[in-house]
Amino acid sequence: MASSPSPKKNPPTESAVVVQVQPPSPRLHVTTPTTCAQRRIGIAVDLSDESAFAVKWAVQNYLRAGDAVILVHVSPTNVLYGADWGSLPIKENYNLDDQNEENQQKIEEDFNLFTSTKANDIAQPLVDANIPFKIHIVKDHDMKERLCLEVERLGLSAVVMGSRGFGASRKSSKGRLGSVSDYCVHHCVCPVIVVRFPDEKDGGAGEESERDGGTTLCTVMEEEQEEHDMDGKQSANKRGK
Repeated sequence: MASSPSPKKNPPTESAVVVQVQPPSPRLHVTTPTTCAQRRIGIAVDLSDESAFAVKWAVQNYLRAGDAVILVHVSPTNVLYGADWGSLPIKENYNLDDQNEENQQKIEEDFNLFTSTKANDIAQPLVDANIPFKIHIVKDHDMKERLCLEVERLGLSAVVMGSRGFGASRKSSKGRLGSVSDYCVHHCVCPVIVVRFPDEKDGGAGEESERDGGTTLCTVMEEEQEEHDMDGKQSANKRGK
């Protein structure tokens, strides 16, 4: 009786390699918008029309639900002098040469009241839009450095500010940034959104918006675009028509 053939043995193989898949790095973890941390948005104001416009612009174009909004204002330590503030509102009946402590205290109190009232007026668009906010007022002799310091100390995600209200007059700036806004762009630890204030060449939009109580959006007309047909003839075409 023939014996059955012995089963054929497979050649020895190498031991299996265990591969461990590591979890993704927390730094690369993609979160959904609902799980994002709350943004802390600062709006730097200097009580000018440019700052008021920046607040309106932020309400209409930048802020979103859930943002923590802080209006940041740096008030001068000396009411009569401030390198970055320009002219300050001083009543004519004040005797500025009187160094009497009572007189100086009266000026200081009136200016503090003016600052508080003006800051609340500038914040009105936030009130109208039901956006919660805080007003953060500090005093310092150097607005530029103190603004950057407060932005870092408050842990802001971004800061919005006017382009020319800070350290520059509207007539002489010619579209350039003021000294304070330019300094903040280069030294703040967070992104800085600089809002251009509409001037006279925009049809006086800035003044109209103040009178109407709202922000006027300026329509920018595009130049005519020339098109050439197969015969080399030119035809004018305007976009948006």
